[in-house]
Amino acid sequence: MNDAHTSLPTEQPWTREEFEAQLRAKGSGYHIHHPFHVKMNQGQLRPDQIRTWVANRFYYQIRIPQKDAAVMANCPDREIRRRWIHRMLDHDGYGENEGGIEAWAELGVAVGIPREDLWSLKQLAPGVRFAVDAYVNFARQAPWQEAVCSSLTEMFAPRIHKDRLANWPQHYPWIEAEGFNYFRSRISLAERDVEHGLQVTLDHFTTKAAQLRALEILQFKLDVLWSMLDAIEKANP
Repeated sequence: MNDAHTSLPTEQPWTREEFEAQLRAKGSGYHIHHPFHVKMNQGQLRPDQIRTWVANRFYYQIRIPQKDAAVMANCPDREIRRRWIHRMLDHDGYGENEGGIEAWAELGVAVGIPREDLWSLKQLAPGVRFAVDAYVNFARQAPWQEAVCSSLTEMFAPRIHKDRLANWPQHYPWIEAEGFNYFRSRISLAERDVEHGLQVTLDHFTTKAAQLRALEILQFKLDVLWSMLDAIEKANP
C-alpha cells in the first residue's frame, strides 16, 4: 500500500458561530466562580481581605499594558496595532485621561491602602506574581494571534464589574464611592475590546486543530486568574 495515498480524514472545523459558542462556554471556569470571589460578592470578606485583594490585583493592572505592548511588538499588521494600542492607553492613560491603573490606585485609597504602599507591591503574594508574569511572558513568546486569544476572558468581565457595582456599596459601605470608578469604566471598554479580540480569533483559528488550540489558550488565561485568587486567599485567610 502506498502511504502517500492514504491519510486520516480531517475533522471538520466548527462554524464561526459554533466556535464562538465554544469560547463563550469557557465562562463556566471564570474566576467569578472562585470561592473567594463568591464570598467577596456576597459581602463576606473582612476589610483586610478586601485590601489584600486590591493590593494583589494591582500587580495585574500594571502588567497588562506590558502584555498589550508585547502583542503589538509581535504583530506586523498595522491596522491591528492601531486598534490594539487603545488597550495600552486605557490602562496607562493619555492626555487628561489618567487611565485604569490610576483608577485602580484610587480604589486602593478608597479601601484604605496608602498610595505608596500600593505602588511598593509589598503586599504582593508570590503566587500572584508568578501567575501574572507567566501570562505576560506567554504574550511575549507566543504568536500574536494566540496572545490576542488569551485576552478573551474579557468576554466574561462586564458581568463581574456590574455585580461589584451592584453589590459592593451595599455590602461594603465603608469603601469610598470614588473607588468604584474603575469598575464603571471597564464595562464599556471590555465590550469594545472583546469585539476586536473575538474578530481576530475567529478569523485566525479556522481549522479544528487551531480551534482546539484556542480553547487551550483561553483555559490557560482562566487558570491564571483562578491561580491568582488561590494565592490571594491563602495570603490572608
